[in-house]
Amino acid sequence: MTSFGHDVYDDVIVGGGHNGLVAAAYLARAGRSVLVLERLGNTGGAAISTRPFVGVDARLSRYSYLVSLLPAKIVRDLGLEFAVRKRTVSSYTPFERGGRPGGLLVGGGESRTRESFARLTGSEREYESWRAFYGRTGRLAEKVFPTLTEPLPTREELRARIDDEAAWRMLFEEPLGRAVEEHFADDLVRGVVLTDALIGTFAGAHDASLVQNRCFLYHVIGGGTGDWDVPVGGMGALTDALAAAARAAGAEIETGHEVVRIETDGRTPAEVTFRTATGEGRVVARTVLVNASPRALAELLGEAPATAPEGAQLKVNMLLRRLPRLRDTSVDPREAFGGTFHIAEGYEQLARAHAEAATGELPSVPPSEIYCHSLTDPTILGPELVERGYQTLTLFGLHTPARLFEKDNQQAREVLLTGTLAQLDAHLAEPITDCLAFDADGRPCIEAKTPLDLERELRLPGGHIFHRDLSWPYAQDRSAAGRWGVGTPYANVLLCGAGAVRGGGVSGVPGHNAAMAVLGH
Repeated sequence: MTSFGHDVYDDVIVGGGHNGLVAAAYLARAGRSVLVLERLGNTGGAAISTRPFVGVDARLSRYSYLVSLLPAKIVRDLGLEFAVRKRTVSSYTPFERGGRPGGLLVGGGESRTRESFARLTGSEREYESWRAFYGRTGRLAEKVFPTLTEPLPTREELRARIDDEAAWRMLFEEPLGRAVEEHFADDLVRGVVLTDALIGTFAGAHDASLVQNRCFLYHVIGGGTGDWDVPVGGMGALTDALAAAARAAGAEIETGHEVVRIETDGRTPAEVTFRTATGEGRVVARTVLVNASPRALAELLGEAPATAPEGAQLKVNMLLRRLPRLRDTSVDPREAFGGTFHIAEGYEQLARAHAEAATGELPSVPPSEIYCHSLTDPTILGPELVERGYQTLTLFGLHTPARLFEKDNQQAREVLLTGTLAQLDAHLAEPITDCLAFDADGRPCIEAKTPLDLERELRLPGGHIFHRDLSWPYAQDRSAAGRWGVGTPYANVLLCGAGAVRGGGVSGVPGHNAAMAVLGH
């Protein structure tokens, strides 16, 4: 059985994902005794880099893949050796109208973007609406993003800070579909805007719960700009840097240690039971920080778990020998795939896919989006692959709730992958499968993950990438969430994972906020 450095720890952290590592680094730097217990054989959780293809020197961000919500404050505070790079193109959306292929390019300079909108719509009106819409969300982002690492504001405090009633109504009170339809006339443009409300979120544009608004909000406030950046070295570079920072500050990190129970009355030190390959053990902690879902936390405490969330995405990783040629010859594939490449994400296409999935059917025209990490950051590929022109592709599919895979996960995955690639092929001058690399065993370098795969591999409840539906970034009930939005019914047990208020995405925010709560800030 493992021998630890202390009989009683100030803080035991359950789970060595990026949020748990952020909390560990902050707490250890404050001079506290910290122990991180991680079930898997490695730290990082969903924010890791791996070599998924046998014998191929390509280290991919296998699950999480872009960075927007990570505050520069956390990187500075912890002295992380980690960097991101900007993408020169925001997005490219191919289309066919009048039998002719084309594409909406957002990026590469204002004049190119303006011209691209004009070619699509026949006037500059849609582009001016685009500028006005994202000008408003940009101003809101500048005010909201800094609050994520501050004590949790009330609804009225956040509303006063934003100080824009039209923006508040658009994002916090009315279904996002209303604003999209009021601002934009073109179906393709409407779809491009709406997609940021649907990442990992199964909802329609007019969903009364406003879960789509919350998802959209988190996608447009990142970094105070809404930019989604490429992690240099892959996502694992971040979690490796966090683990190194935590260890350097004195935190102990034990992998292969699965926490199975937390016993506490909320006042006296908690007893944490864990399981390893050789048996069970226990450790005592004055405070327990749980970097797992709220549902998992309830199970660890022996309480009835919350309603099971449901993930709704397909994640596909590919390695190519070359980028495919496009039917639209007006754009270089290196630009088209360097940003977000939207596929079958027109406004009506998204609505139809949602309606089909809601009735239990796989979308007949699966919507998805792709980007190429290696165009912005080739360091994830070995020198030989770079020299030979190899590239990665990361695909994220929408409107594929876990329920669609429950009968036969493997068959549904294969059918959905085939349909998704067919939608991509419709805009290519050559099939994407003709461009795939092969691993050392002669198999094509492509892998797909459904929500059920993510639940099995990462313990994401229902395969939900945010652990549960995203929260508003303000206090719904401060008495329950506490000053920092990480509280539980037990004073000495805090939630530091994506399911905390202001959690979700690769941000480190819940880890930071849980550490601040422990330190009494």
